[in-house]
Amino acid sequence: MNGIVAKSMMWNLWHGCHKLSAGCKHCYVYRGDARREVDSSVVVRTKNFDLPLRKKRNGEFKIPPGTFVYTCFTSDFFVEDADKWRAEAWEMIRYRSDLHFMMITKRIDRFSDCLPDDWGDGYDNVTICCTVENQTCADYRLPIYRMAPIKHKIIICEPLLERIDLSTYAVGEWIEQIVAGGESGYEARPCDFEWVMDLRRICVENKVEFWFKQTGSKFVKDGKTYNVKRQFQHSQARKAGINNQFINCPLSTINITRSVNASSPHRVVLLL
Repeated sequence: MNGIVAKSMMWNLWHGCHKLSAGCKHCYVYRGDARREVDSSVVVRTKNFDLPLRKKRNGEFKIPPGTFVYTCFTSDFFVEDADKWRAEAWEMIRYRSDLHFMMITKRIDRFSDCLPDDWGDGYDNVTICCTVENQTCADYRLPIYRMAPIKHKIIICEPLLERIDLSTYAVGEWIEQIVAGGESGYEARPCDFEWVMDLRRICVENKVEFWFKQTGSKFVKDGKTYNVKRQFQHSQARKAGINNQFINCPLSTINITRSVNASSPHRVVLLL
């Protein structure tokens, strides 16, 4: 899944979060809310909470079968404030087994306390991604994540704030994909291309899918720092030609808008 899934929708069932670790410092949700004078630290249930169950006048679901649903992208699905709503959310996810739900969390240590009774070894239609922005977060979260009963797992190294060594985690045994990306925004911290290539190397060695999602605003290559405008950060990452897919990855069968040939030269053409 080296790109945004073509047949997809966003489902932000609650909004707001609490900054937890280094990657949260320049959170895009906080930046956007600040412009609207909204307090991002207040977690609220949104008007789209029941979106997966809503139907059109003809009786068809507004989210059609086969849709990939990006879930809770303006909060964290496992944030403590949402404990009172999460059981109902799980019921909707279970009921819409014809959809695939993907959520990203920094709170994998709360995962085991937030599961429905019938979770077992995971729902087939749920991907839970774990964010690790630096080595400290990786070393704390990944042992928990590895042992968690989840059918589809993706490691998100975004914002990538330093070199992360995943060589001891045997990612080929339990991970479907690793995603790397720099930080966006005017106050973004640098992302070094060498750190990205280290993660790609681990993926190639372990036959794990890799997606270089975006350069971020401050991108370092060959010792030089580039200021990359927001509209070019994804396209510049694609031009590096370092994404790869492996046919044994279950998510590689999902229809995506673009996939980059892993045999392409490692070029980042920066538009300055």
